[in-house]
Amino acid sequence: MPSSLTKSISQNLQPTSAWAIILGFFLFLTLCFLVDAGRILILIFPLGSLAIAIFLYLRHPLLYTGFTWWMWFVGPFIRRLIDYQSGHPTPGPWSLTPMLVTSVSFITLIRYLPKFLDRQDTFPFILSLGSVFYAFLLALIDEKSIISSSLNFLTWATPISFGMHIVINWRNYPQYSKNVQRVFLWGVTVMGLYGVWQYLVAPPWDRFWLKSVGNLTYGRPEPLGIRVWSTMIIPQKFAVVMMVGLLLLFIIRGNLRFIAAGVGYLAFLLTRARTAWMCWVIGLLILLPSLKNKFQMRIIASLIALAIVVVPLTSIEPFSTVIGSRLESFSDISNSDNSYQARLEGYNELIGAAGAEIIGKGLGTRLESKTSQLAAFDNGFLVMVFTLGWLGTIPYLTGIFMLIFKLLNSSVTGNCY
Repeated sequence: MPSSLTKSISQNLQPTSAWAIILGFFLFLTLCFLVDAGRILILIFPLGSLAIAIFLYLRHPLLYTGFTWWMWFVGPFIRRLIDYQSGHPTPGPWSLTPMLVTSVSFITLIRYLPKFLDRQDTFPFILSLGSVFYAFLLALIDEKSIISSSLNFLTWATPISFGMHIVINWRNYPQYSKNVQRVFLWGVTVMGLYGVWQYLVAPPWDRFWLKSVGNLTYGRPEPLGIRVWSTMIIPQKFAVVMMVGLLLLFIIRGNLRFIAAGVGYLAFLLTRARTAWMCWVIGLLILLPSLKNKFQMRIIASLIALAIVVVPLTSIEPFSTVIGSRLESFSDISNSDNSYQARLEGYNELIGAAGAEIIGKGLGTRLESKTSQLAAFDNGFLVMVFTLGWLGTIPYLTGIFMLIFKLLNSSVTGNCY
């Protein structure tokens, strides 16, 4: 191994004690899987991950953020291996372990709550978090399961608390920025490689999971039949994460980004998530004006290089048919896609009821008809209205739009990068 590469790896694995704990834990998980003892990890994996997260939060905060991202990247994959070796789906949400790891950031909220209330930059987070807590109280009043309501609270609240945790550490922005870029660079590479392999091979644990879920929209449990979700839970969520990572590749340096882009975009297209594809285009259009001229030229050059690498890959079998048919559906979506008709029916069923949902139904709300569930699955706004009601949705969205406005305003005025 070249000395420069060894030195780079050594620098990235600092502090040694923290990395020894992280790598030791994943080595233990690997050994358990190799000897077919994944069933003993049902409790060890989430509790061990939580313990490591608490340790990193208290001793090495920067590593905690990276560890949190990686748990969202690969935590569901480890859960699938555990379920496969256990012979049955284990209890709890698929993203339970990542949520537990992220929930450690609530310590920041508790420690700095008085400062949060006084600072303007954290007010949007307070608005959104208050709406989630309101929906949690609605669920308790409606006598929904306390365990189920608490898990749903974590699902909604942990991203907000994690964002607040990053904001409170704004003085360390350069280190956090480099950390996020490095994590997503390797994350896109690893998830992209596994996603392509998943599509070509359909490993047994993914086939087992697909049969357990029984959702035909995720593909068939066979090679070339899976709608790629890689190391994550479902194609849509994987596509959203990859969309963010692929946009970040435009501002990341290093030769690895070319490999990451090649496998990343291929896996991204194999998700067949059209909404995420369109969001990538919108994200690129938003990113370009915020950059200096030399970086805009770099992105244009990257797009040309990307076309040279990715287009040939998507034009050969076994990728061209599945990707091409999905792209063609944009031109005549009403006739070529049955799911469009089902979603349209669901939207018509829900929109009228959503307008009268003032109070909300609380966390853990489930819609009754299958068409409504299908429509809501792809429409977070409808889920939000029925869960939070308009009393909760308005402040929740106000907080989000305030953050977006501030981000875009600071990017344009500051001429980022």
